[in-house]
Amino acid sequence: MMVSGEIVMDNNTIKLPESAVEMPLSAITEAFEDLVKWVNNGSEDIRLDKFCEVASLVSVLFRSLGLAFKFAEMEYVAKLHGLVEASKTCHTLPDILDRDVANDTVRTSGSFSRNLRRVRQGLDLVRAIFEQLLTTDDSSLREVATTAYGQVCAPFHTWAVRTAVYAGMYTLPTRDQLLAKLNETEQSAEKKMRRYINASLPVIEYIDRLYLSRNIALDW
Repeated sequence: MMVSGEIVMDNNTIKLPESAVEMPLSAITEAFEDLVKWVNNGSEDIRLDKFCEVASLVSVLFRSLGLAFKFAEMEYVAKLHGLVEASKTCHTLPDILDRDVANDTVRTSGSFSRNLRRVRQGLDLVRAIFEQLLTTDDSSLREVATTAYGQVCAPFHTWAVRTAVYAGMYTLPTRDQLLAKLNETEQSAEKKMRRYINASLPVIEYIDRLYLSRNIALDW
């Protein structure tokens, strides 16, 4: 549930600035444009605490999509909470993988590397949804969300989860309802979605390179 700038789920709490609740697209876009500077600079690795701060803003978007993406929201918040805990001992994103590689726990349930993989997947899901939204003016979000989910998440989810998600697509808000929840117009949302796509993609690719450089496949 949302509580005055917080998302609370089970025992996991992610605190958000009020601006992220009132104008989430603006907050998300600006945060990722700031984060991507670290990637483009190339001289420093992304700090884990900074990454968690930026990634937490995306949780508002999953909530805006309602019941259809409830599972994605729950998983995203839980994994992100795990990364917040990891930031107490791991300073950068590479530190996470190096620790799990050394302990042979990369793919272990609950490992930092697995949590990062799922959060990265959440960021990519939002990117895919935005890309689909920009290619159509259809008032229904069902096809948009179904295509995006099929591209990014479905290959890694069980049959039961996929079935539940696809069934929930009928509960998605309309395009106008989503824009109203985000406090955006069609024109303002389009600009910010493009900015998020452009800023998030290098971050997503940076995370993928961390795995590949350590001979960790991405098919999980």
